[in-house]
Amino acid sequence: MDPDDVRQDWADRSGRFSPEYYAHIGPNEVSETIADALTHYATESAAILEVGCGSGRHLNLLREHGYGNLTGIDINEESFGVMAEHFPHLHDTGTFHSGAVEDILPEFDDGQFDAVYSVETLQHIHPDDEWVFEELVRITDDLLVTAENEGNSPERGKSHNVSYVDDEFPLYHRNWKEIFTDLGLAQLLREPTSRDTIRVFRAL
Repeated sequence: MDPDDVRQDWADRSGRFSPEYYAHIGPNEVSETIADALTHYATESAAILEVGCGSGRHLNLLREHGYGNLTGIDINEESFGVMAEHFPHLHDTGTFHSGAVEDILPEFDDGQFDAVYSVETLQHIHPDDEWVFEELVRITDDLLVTAENEGNSPERGKSHNVSYVDDEFPLYHRNWKEIFTDLGLAQLLREPTSRDTIRVFRAL
């Protein structure tokens, strides 16, 4: 798949893995781990960005933990209507951007956010668009958190090892520690979950 096909697949997503699908699931162990990490490393006044926020299940948990300066990006326009239905207070108080991260990240200022995180979104970035990882570092003033499926192969993270979800859309297994430490961040925490690996990085 080329980058436009990957983006369009998520922009049009309905049914399984859609904003409505995840809104019904609600927060999970990844949500709780991210909230715990931010509680440890960031203050409640921190400006926080979620890349690929969907209908807001992770951001809403942060709101319930007292964080009030919340921003989200999602490529699927339906995300924010679903958010208004399921998490209305988050929808009314947060700042949200509809579009591809490749288009929106360059609009942010250097160090605009105290913390930036992604849950199973960076793993779908096409190899041609890996420049967005540098953009994430650029806009992060302090913390960057990744919760991505890193795969189990010994070749994980090498040569853009890729698998396909439901034989339909690609999941690129990458070595996130290597990527972000090479871009100048320091890894503070690694926490495996049943499906993902959560990593917390800090700007040096």
